[in-house]
Amino acid sequence: MNPGTDQPLGQLLLHRGYISQEQLQIAVQEQGRHPQLLGNLLVRLGFVSESHLRDILAEKLGQESIDLDQTVISPAALQLLPGTLARRLQVLPLAVNFDAHHLSLAIAAPNDLDTLDQVRTHLKNEYRISLRLASPSELRRAIANHYGSGQAITQLLQALEPDTPAIDILPNAADHNSPLLQLLDALLAEAAQQGASDIHFEPESSFLRIRYRLDGVLRQTHTLHRSFWPTLLVRLKVMSGMNIAETRAPQDGHFSLMLNGRNLDFRTATHPTLHGENLVLRLLDRQKGIVPLDQLGLAPHMLQTLHEIMAKPEGVVLITGPTGSGKTTTLYALLHHLNREAVNIMTLEDPVEYLLPQVRQTSVNENARLDFASGIRSMMRQDPDIILVGEIRDRDTAEMAFRAAMTGHQVYATLHANSAIGALPRLIDIGIAPELLAENLNGVLAQRLVRLLCPHCKRPASATLDERQRLGLPLDQEVVLYRAMGCDACDQQGFRGRRAILEILRPSQALDELIVQRASPRSLRRQALTDGYRPLSQDGKRLVIDGATTLDEILRVADLTEHLI
Repeated sequence: MNPGTDQPLGQLLLHRGYISQEQLQIAVQEQGRHPQLLGNLLVRLGFVSESHLRDILAEKLGQESIDLDQTVISPAALQLLPGTLARRLQVLPLAVNFDAHHLSLAIAAPNDLDTLDQVRTHLKNEYRISLRLASPSELRRAIANHYGSGQAITQLLQALEPDTPAIDILPNAADHNSPLLQLLDALLAEAAQQGASDIHFEPESSFLRIRYRLDGVLRQTHTLHRSFWPTLLVRLKVMSGMNIAETRAPQDGHFSLMLNGRNLDFRTATHPTLHGENLVLRLLDRQKGIVPLDQLGLAPHMLQTLHEIMAKPEGVVLITGPTGSGKTTTLYALLHHLNREAVNIMTLEDPVEYLLPQVRQTSVNENARLDFASGIRSMMRQDPDIILVGEIRDRDTAEMAFRAAMTGHQVYATLHANSAIGALPRLIDIGIAPELLAENLNGVLAQRLVRLLCPHCKRPASATLDERQRLGLPLDQEVVLYRAMGCDACDQQGFRGRRAILEILRPSQALDELIVQRASPRSLRRQALTDGYRPLSQDGKRLVIDGATTLDEILRVADLTEHLI
């Protein structure tokens, strides 16, 4: 264990270069007005990340720190403490050695002697405890993830009967102790704990199906009695600011909720069906960390190409792909790489999904007559260097984006197209002149998300003849690929986490000439391949051969014959 340091936390952060003197002064002034711990205040102001604060605090206290988001927790250790105690004390067992009677414990406040005494009392002083310092939000997430809310949902369902009376769903009169409201809160918390991107409430003739989209794939999680749905639906509508009397027309709404220590945004959409209103919630976690560009898992040649594209002082860079393909994550990784004091970055999004320090971010608001096109016009008067446009949807937005590029700005945007090549005719179809497109387009990325094999249970196996043919490998050569199996760590799915596969189109002079001539997509693809363009399928094959995923997973999102002309 390190001896620690007596240097004040603020000065330690300052000397490490995590904050500036001005930021420290602002935090101290704010602390005088609203007394709270300096470290928490610096995190809330966005001056320092929780991970940096965790590591500095560990150094100061002479403790070891731990990143719980990257740690595998021992199921045997979890069984030593019940979930109720772990939640109340905010501690998490990490690993246990029964022979040595030693328990490793994650904690956010290692100097809290009362908490440690309660843990020792529960363990009957049979274990020697070593502490690892974790950040509070990581600890809350890890406790929620590993102890879960499934048991709470089961208990609530057992307490509910199909003839349970409807609650008063008015916002200021709702009984928050009602089992139905507790069930709804537990469902939302469970989805957030499991990392779901969407929650589907799907009424059938006699039951309500609930499905979560996990790692891009829908998975049925619960089935409720049909009679519960009207009350739950009205409650969700009230929370989302929808018209509860309108049941025959689609509606959109949104709300925010604090779950497991995280402030989550939910986008709500209803749609009438034969069995009642279908409702889908999209989960947005603004506290998620931005993934650095070099941690996206890109092949070296792709990373090099991206750096060359971003080095151009002006022009348009597009990212294409379907909804849920990770376009926003990639865009923010690019902006994070470009974000520095010397440049002014402004964004126009629908909605703002992640908060970026030093970046001027704006959500479109059609009620205030602020759409993408008018927003770009306004931003142009704010002296920007780099502009992010959440989505190019129409001719006005496309023209304003390319006009900004013509006047010396870097413009990053998303566009709905099936491939990088497909973005070219799509823009022309929207109304962009081919000459303008060829002159100002720096690059196009197309991407999909594929599930990664669980590292704990994947198993090697010889590739079949069909697999070698599809991957373009020698047919007479022994090749080892990996199969999905399933274990407790991946909830018996065989997959854990996702990664993007990409293709990058960097227009050459020859391709620009074909664009101006309005050449066919086939001709554009042929020229791009000549210029070194590698289709999406090639990046997918790389992950299969490297043992990161399976061939079936690549086939789910990409056509392995798309390179053929």
